[in-house]
Amino acid sequence: MTTNAMTFDTQKHPWWLLLMGGILNVIIGLLLLTTPVKTVLLLVLALGLYWLISGAFILVGMFVDHSAWGWKLFSGLLSILAGFIILRHPLAGALVIPEILILLLGIQGLITGMVMLVLAFKGGGWGIFILGALSVIFGLILMFNFWNPGMVVAFVWVVAVFALVGGIIQIVQAFQQRAA
Repeated sequence: MTTNAMTFDTQKHPWWLLLMGGILNVIIGLLLLTTPVKTVLLLVLALGLYWLISGAFILVGMFVDHSAWGWKLFSGLLSILAGFIILRHPLAGALVIPEILILLLGIQGLITGMVMLVLAFKGGGWGIFILGALSVIFGLILMFNFWNPGMVVAFVWVVAVFALVGGIIQIVQAFQQRAA
């Protein structure tokens, strides 16, 4: 059986689970738009707690499944350490984590743009060349300005809008799935 983008069948989740995720995204988006500092701090604390618990589970899982135990030990200890640091210094984490995410997005944009430019020179056309050039430019802008407080504020606003719009889309899809 062949599968293409038009006939790809996604796994169905319960409609109420999609609805709950959409409501949570809308709430997070609204909170990021109305009280961004407190919300980012809360999200960073949740991330620190997640890393702490996740690291403990990775270490416990290492004793159940002995494959790649070195990587599991490393990632478990690193996760626990990151969780402790974030929970111990949440304000520093609230400043550093968005900056790191902006840097990673810049690196991703640069790499994606370079791949697109190579494809354009191999016969991909002008459209992919323009998109690749824009991706490289925006990637470089993000990489060289990731420490800029204005960039962090803009990043938080973009995440808020994406969460709000994505949450609304999820809610609509949940009711469409329920009706179907």
